[in-house]
Amino acid sequence: MEPFRAETLLKAAGNFMTCRILLTAAEMDLFTILAEAPLTASETAKKSGAEPRALTILLDALAALEFLTKENDAYHCRPPLAPLLTAGSSESVLPMILHYTGLWRRWSRLTAVVKGTEIPSRPDAPLRTPSELRAFIGAMDVVAAPRARQIVAALSPGAARSLIDVGGASGTYTVAFLRAVPAMKATLFDLPEVVEIARERMQAEKLLERVTLVPGDFYRDELPAGHDLAFLSAIIHQNSREQNRQLYAKVFRSLVTGGRVVIRDHVMTPDRTGPPEGAIFAINMLVGTAGGGTYTLKEIEEDLGQAGFGNVRLLRDGKHMDALVEAFRPA
Repeated sequence: MEPFRAETLLKAAGNFMTCRILLTAAEMDLFTILAEAPLTASETAKKSGAEPRALTILLDALAALEFLTKENDAYHCRPPLAPLLTAGSSESVLPMILHYTGLWRRWSRLTAVVKGTEIPSRPDAPLRTPSELRAFIGAMDVVAAPRARQIVAALSPGAARSLIDVGGASGTYTVAFLRAVPAMKATLFDLPEVVEIARERMQAEKLLERVTLVPGDFYRDELPAGHDLAFLSAIIHQNSREQNRQLYAKVFRSLVTGGRVVIRDHVMTPDRTGPPEGAIFAINMLVGTAGGGTYTLKEIEEDLGQAGFGNVRLLRDGKHMDALVEAFRPA
């Protein structure tokens, strides 16, 4: 590995500047305002309610970073960026970027959390309005959809006939499973408000007859029983190990004898330094949850074993929260 140079360290320390510029533009919905037609800084200030001088400086920085174009003192967000950064677009990741503005505030408390002067906790009350939740779930689908088919193929679900997708959101993975295995039926379990979003999605995909939508909270409620495959996608990192043991026990009871659970998440190396994205994501859980983190294969195996599972193995290693671990309810 190349030794760090002073400029490398300073660049790493200063990366927050580009991030903050993008987040502020997203919070002010500037990309949506500037997507339809080019506007001057003065015109944009009237539409956004911003202070003209400060907005001009921000718009110039956005143009310098190539998030916007600038021509004849007019700024424009045009394809291919506009569909990704504007509200209401089916391709938009804007709600996910807005989610990062919340993470910015959490991460700003990292020093206090590490010193022990502040203890994060998972809020009980929802942080999003219904429209914000819908947009966020949609953005999650935009991010997840390109890899869902690949993930499903990697875990080879061919023999399974009854899937439970725990915390399945709008059903991105449920759809991928049902497309891959035409004989399969599925249960999607998530919070009541999320299940209604999934209902619309399944109807649009013409899969509603093959899906049972069950509203509930896996922290409080039992999971429906009778499945031969359970899928836990990007769930376990938000939990402490004790919470995961309780969840695995519920999954165990939801499966028939010989049934399989597959977990998609970061799986850390024994020294917890790899993959790097997983180590960084553990910080995200440190500042945002009471006990969440990223786990090694040994820890996942131990916790699954305590719930009764056996034959635990790593199906696929991954750097981008795409590692897969499987285990079975013994026959």
